[in-house]
Amino acid sequence: MSGSQIYDTSNSSLNIAAGNHIHPNEIFNNLPVAIYTCDCSGYITWYNKAAANLWGREPKIGSEQWCGSWKIFKSNGDELPLDNCPMAITLREGRPVEGEEVIVERPDGRKIYVKPHPVPIFDSEGTLKGAANTLIDITESRIAEEKSAKFVAIVESSQDAIISKSLDGIIRSWNFAAEQLFGYSESEAIGKHITMLIPANRIIEEHLILGKIRNGDKVEHYETLRLRKDGLEIPVSLTISPIKDKKGNITGASKIVRDISQQKEAEIKLKQYADNLEILNSVGKVVSESLDIKQILQKTTDATTRLSGASFGAFFCNKADENGESLILYTLSGAEKESFEKFGMPRNAAVFHPTFSGQGILRSDDITTDKRYSHNSPHQDIPEEHMPVKSFLSVPVISKTGNIIGVLFFGHPEAGKFNKEHEDLVQSVASQAGVALDNAKLYEEIKILNSKKDEFIGLASHELKTPLTSITAYLQVLRRALTDEHSKDFVSKTLSQVNKLSALVSDLLDVSKIEAGKLQLTCEPFDISTLLNDTIDIMSLSNPEHKITLNTAVNHLTVRGDTQRIEQVLINLFTNAIKYAPSAYAIDVSLEQENNHVRIGVKDNGIGLQKDQLEQIFSRFYRVDGLSPHMSGLGIGLYISREIIERHNGQIWVESDYGKGSTFWFTIPLSGFSKDR
Repeated sequence: MSGSQIYDTSNSSLNIAAGNHIHPNEIFNNLPVAIYTCDCSGYITWYNKAAANLWGREPKIGSEQWCGSWKIFKSNGDELPLDNCPMAITLREGRPVEGEEVIVERPDGRKIYVKPHPVPIFDSEGTLKGAANTLIDITESRIAEEKSAKFVAIVESSQDAIISKSLDGIIRSWNFAAEQLFGYSESEAIGKHITMLIPANRIIEEHLILGKIRNGDKVEHYETLRLRKDGLEIPVSLTISPIKDKKGNITGASKIVRDISQQKEAEIKLKQYADNLEILNSVGKVVSESLDIKQILQKTTDATTRLSGASFGAFFCNKADENGESLILYTLSGAEKESFEKFGMPRNAAVFHPTFSGQGILRSDDITTDKRYSHNSPHQDIPEEHMPVKSFLSVPVISKTGNIIGVLFFGHPEAGKFNKEHEDLVQSVASQAGVALDNAKLYEEIKILNSKKDEFIGLASHELKTPLTSITAYLQVLRRALTDEHSKDFVSKTLSQVNKLSALVSDLLDVSKIEAGKLQLTCEPFDISTLLNDTIDIMSLSNPEHKITLNTAVNHLTVRGDTQRIEQVLINLFTNAIKYAPSAYAIDVSLEQENNHVRIGVKDNGIGLQKDQLEQIFSRFYRVDGLSPHMSGLGIGLYISREIIERHNGQIWVESDYGKGSTFWFTIPLSGFSKDR
């Protein structure tokens, strides 16, 4: 069919089966740009597929006016009446409308940014016949613009420095925060290499970072140092991400740089606070528990040197020689004593006099320029042998009575190293040290008095033994010579009292030996069961009114120890059981073997002990309150017993029910062999 044309509109392509001409409608219908036409009254006369896709619907030709969209809005979001849309204006005024933007809402609620281009259509006589409108979808570009605008606003308002760079490290963008952080203006930075911000010893970091970026990896929260324009290194945290083009190719990197100077300062302060707290707790424990003057002062000097950040610290005792000069350097920290040998003593200098004289703390930011310093000998020039000092701090250590025990001195070669916080920290420790030193001094005095007392007891006991031995011998001779029974009885009673006095003197002598560390033991194997039976027989003969009963399944048990001293312990326990149970005549004794120990118990039915008395019963010179005045004793028998048992690597203790009696126990290790017969 010559001249005939067949069109296939089943897809967007145009197939020509015959003929040489293409119908214009077919061309417009397959264009990707939305196009539609209206007559002079505004009714839609034609639209292509792209227009229907844009509107999301197919309007009815000849019955809908101006636009086929569901709703139209102005670019600011206000609703736009259809009779005032760009197409309506063109038909009404007979002119094209250019540059307007509208928002088209589809039936599914989606909004599309559109730039319409309506133009009027006239016939050959100039009569308006209608209009054609081209709708350009600018949604993607508009969203991209909005995102870009938001991004720019975020970048410019960000408190973090945001920088972009090429894969070669060339800076491409530079925000205001970057100017503030690094000191370079935008014009100074863009086009320069990023290494201008990196310290020389950290250049390798940039190579590693760019390597990760080229691999598509992100670097997050990398803490390092970067360089300001003025040469100052600042701590920063870096987050670096790859920049990709539309095809996904990596073209550069964006870098967010956060100044973490304050964070690092806070971390340092927090650590310093924790360290100071640990130091304070440590020194507080020592000065509160120790009674050793040297240890207190050394710990105080070490701790305050660390707390103040001084390069060295020293404690000078406030003791004067015949010339009134303080000459005693007691402790040092952070320096050798040789450093001070040629350095004049502090009291000699007017700058230090206020601290020694009780006028308080002295702090100097630069002691070499201090008016109180430079004109006073011997400190006009610090000797070459002495450590260089500029910052100086001196804090008095004051006793509870207000006397200045000494002064803590601190030095540092840099000026302005000490502040009010250092003063307060050192003063706090110095106050604790002052109290501790008072206690230590008192303890030293007590030790001296106690030593003299022990020396006196030992000497007196030793001197008393000789006349008592003579008196005992004379009384024994006199008793044998007397024939009158009444006189013999008096002599026997006198002899008994002398024996008691001799026993007390022996106990005092034992206490003296224990305190001097001279209590001697003669250890050898012996049968503890035999010793126990013999001791019970002796006590029963001298105290016939009391019944002492031994409860044991052991016949023979060998231990290694001092027989006489163990017997001394047994006699002491039996004597106490009799003395403190005057109305209860039954005393129960037990002997048993426990693994590799022997255990002996002595139970009375006397007055018993209260809880607070149990804790002190083995103390030297302790006597139970509330006893009858006629009960004699110095309160040293159990003290000696404890020392003897502990010297045998054993234990001694008491169990008591107040008002019902007490049981004293002791254990000593076995030695050799044990065998029942």
